[in-house]
Amino acid sequence: MTEPVRNISVFLVTENRLFRESLTRLLNKKIGVNVVGVATCSLATSKAISDCSPDVLLFDPTDVMSEVVLLRSLKQVLPALKVVMIGRKLDRELFFAAVREGIAGYLLMNATGGEVVAAVRSVVDDRSVCPPELCRLLFDDAAERNQMYSSGLAWNQQFRLTRREQQLVAMIGQGLTNKEIASELYLSEQTVKNHVHRILRKTGVNDRLAAAEVCAPSPFRMTSF
Repeated sequence: MTEPVRNISVFLVTENRLFRESLTRLLNKKIGVNVVGVATCSLATSKAISDCSPDVLLFDPTDVMSEVVLLRSLKQVLPALKVVMIGRKLDRELFFAAVREGIAGYLLMNATGGEVVAAVRSVVDDRSVCPPELCRLLFDDAAERNQMYSSGLAWNQQFRLTRREQQLVAMIGQGLTNKEIASELYLSEQTVKNHVHRILRKTGVNDRLAAAEVCAPSPFRMTSF
């Protein structure tokens, strides 16, 4: 006996009316996929999505900030929501911002209808989706991070920072907020604040940015957690 096809509920957010209508028609024709809501990105969008409680959000953002604000508000009320971003171009800033916010998939605007449907089904099955061009960016970013650590972009031995504290200082130096660091490392924001407090105490400075500045590259000995 064949297993019944699961009905996947999808909410679509895009400013482009033609794109919104055509994608809605496409998805509703597919067996097991149902568009439960459509909207443009506004202050009321988060509530509309929450009320529908869909399995998947297909999101075509107008800019990085609209994406960050919407995804952060949704994460609080719908932690299980799978988000597939549809980017207009190979935008590194938008892509990495979306990854940091916990998206499950990323497509480019030139994706085919079949690729969109496949992405929706993949993320519901806990598989991530990313075009090859952007997947390469993830590998490059991981290599750059490893090179930073191995080449000595670490901290003076006198501060005796743990590996986790060294990791946080690097992320602070990249401009990430405590909330963003918590999201990327799968920690609570309070845990990050506790780490930062210990870093400030060890480095003898008054704020987190100053801590990143005083931790100059030099040979160091890693201490344990």
